[in-house]
Formats: sequence, structure tokens, C-alpha cells
Amino acid sequence: MTSPLQESLAVKPHVWGGWVVGPTIIGPEEFARAGYDYVGFDVQHGYLDDADVALLLRRLEHVPIATAVRLPSADPAPIGRVLDAGADAVIIAMVESAETAAAAVAATRYAPAGVRSFGPLRASLGVDPVAHEERTSVFAMIETARGLSALDEICAVAELSGVYVGPADLAISLGENPITALSAPAVLDAVARIRSVASDAGLVPAIHANAGKPGKAMAELGFRMITLASESAALRRGAAEHLRDAQ
Repeated sequence: MTSPLQESLAVKPHVWGGWVVGPTIIGPEEFARAGYDYVGFDVQHGYLDDADVALLLRRLEHVPIATAVRLPSADPAPIGRVLDAGADAVIIAMVESAETAAAAVAATRYAPAGVRSFGPLRASLGVDPVAHEERTSVFAMIETARGLSALDEICAVAELSGVYVGPADLAISLGENPITALSAPAVLDAVARIRSVASDAGLVPAIHANAGKPGKAMAELGFRMITLASESAALRRGAAEHLRDAQ
């Protein structure tokens, strides 16, 4: 069994994502209507927990958009809950070692390969554990100098699907301004290295670009999975444009 995210990555050079940081019913559907390939739900920084996300995921069963969930750690319980609700991928924040990346993978695999507990919540997932594992993608976030130094070891972890760059935290860790992360030479050098190592390891290079123009630049650099905007940023931009048009 493949997931919508895996299917998109198999046929498209780049997949474009939106981001959800708060409770919303229409946000993911509007990203789908706009032509985005996936939507990410933020349990690390957003106003959501894994139970909120599980409910939102179940509403998206018949919406043509892939789903990913960013979680703050490799704790297997919340990872299992969002996968049981139908998430296509989990993105694990602040991975700084191969051991943490391996723990994240183990949380998505049943025994004897992993520690995931069986309990699918969505009927369309079926009851085949092998199919559940096959459709699940696991991304390790590289967003610190320590993570960067362990990049080769992280990318060598078996069954890891990709790496996901967090430019803001990476910039801070490298002594740069997080707001201008993707224009700082030191950060861009690190980002380019992450992309190269991930691609050479056969992993999907992904990044949080925060807007369209840097997203285009990251696609040109070779990133394949690129998050462009959160629902709050998209609303703010659209609302500002309407106000300018009216004045």
C-alpha cells in the first residue's frame, strides 16, 4: 500500500505543502483546492495536540491532499496515534543523532522491527500491518549544528524516508538570524550540504521554506518536498491584499 504522499513523490519532481498550526476545519481543504500536494500539521509549535490532529486527519479521508504531522520527539505513543488516524508521514523535530532517527523509525514499525502498537482508526487503512508500514514515511528534521554534524549517520538509518530542514532553528544554531535564514551564506551552505547528502543516500530532501520565492529557490537547489506557507500566513497575505484593493 502506498500513501498519497508517496504517490505524489513518485511522479512529481517537487511536491508543495501548506502548514496548519491551529484548529481549523477548512484550512486543509483550501490548501487542496489551491493545488497543494500535502498539508503538514504542527504539534511542535502549533496550537494542536496529537488528538486534535487525529480528528482533523479523519476528516480528510476523501480530500485529495497528502498529510504529514510534525511531532516534537520520537515518543512512540503520539506517533502511533496520528498514523492510526491516517497520516501519510511523521516529521520528527530536532533530530541530532542516528539513535533518535532510528527511534523515530521504530515508532512507525510493528514488532519485531519496531515498537508501534496495532490500532488503526481509519477503516480504509485496513488491518494489514505490512501495508501500514509500507505507506508510512518518516522524516528526521535537521535543524541544529549537532544534527548537521551527525548528518551522514542520520541519513544512513534504515527505513528513514527523508530529512526535513528547519531553517530558522538551523540559523540560530549557526549564529545567524532566523528571519533571514535562507539568505545567509552559512545557512545556505548547510542547507545545500543537507540536500546533497540526503539525495546521495536515496532519501527525500524536504524543507520548510515559509514562502513562495524561497520555495522556488529551494526547488532549484534540488529539494523535492517544500512547505510554502502556514494557514495563518496565507490568511494574513490574502486579507492584506483584499484591504489594499479596497482602499
